[in-house]
Amino acid sequence: MNNDNSVFLGTAFRAAMLAGEHIRTNLGKISKDDINTKQASDFVTRIDRESEQIILDTIKKKFADHHFLAEESVRKDAAGEHRWIIDPLDGTTNFIHGYPVFSVSIALEVKNEVILGLVYDPLRDEIFSAEKGKGAFLNGKPVRVSSVSDLMNSLVATGFPFRRKDLIDPYLSLFKNIFYKVSDIRRAGSAALDLASLASGRCDCFFEIGLSPWDIAAGGILIKEAGGIITDFGGGTDYLLTGNIVAATPALHKEILQEVKGVFSGAIDK
Repeated sequence: MNNDNSVFLGTAFRAAMLAGEHIRTNLGKISKDDINTKQASDFVTRIDRESEQIILDTIKKKFADHHFLAEESVRKDAAGEHRWIIDPLDGTTNFIHGYPVFSVSIALEVKNEVILGLVYDPLRDEIFSAEKGKGAFLNGKPVRVSSVSDLMNSLVATGFPFRRKDLIDPYLSLFKNIFYKVSDIRRAGSAALDLASLASGRCDCFFEIGLSPWDIAAGGILIKEAGGIITDFGGGTDYLLTGNIVAATPALHKEILQEVKGVFSGAIDK
């Protein structure tokens, strides 16, 4: 990697580790007064906000002129040449309940293209990272998507469309269709970790509706650099805009995408 990108990635690592330490330290220590509802089934805690501020402060200290898109505080910042896309705590509902699946997600977009990303699991101390053209890594060791080529042997990850409950019926139809054709399905509650798991070969496919850019920017480049395919529901590249994702190994993506199109074509084409 060139020197500039090395500094970018190093700064992202430091920000993620500091935020992860704060999250880990406060697990099980929040009260009802620390929790607010953004919308139905979508929560934010004091720890989300504090972790985000840690990340922003760490990056701004190094790159004062950069822009940000962050879940809790910076929603409308201009894109600029460099824009960091941040989810300080992906899996807030899990965190609130002490369910041990949540993560920190940080990506850097340069001229509207994501060039690096990382996802940090603070409980397992696992950091997944990728830079465009350099491959994907888990704690510094290269990872690839799995070699599973038979859908019946695949493990699929997903997330329920809690932000789009109006789509629960077609989603459940899709879930049922896929369930009969795969080994099993998992719903862990952190899309960023699901995508990182796919990139590292721990699962083979992923689909979800209505995600936000901060949920998926880092995971998207992880999958691509690990040899996987990630698209929107129409098979295109607008998943950051639509939030509707189909990701899989090269051998399985076409089949999973066809299942998605069979249910959502005409309703959500992308």
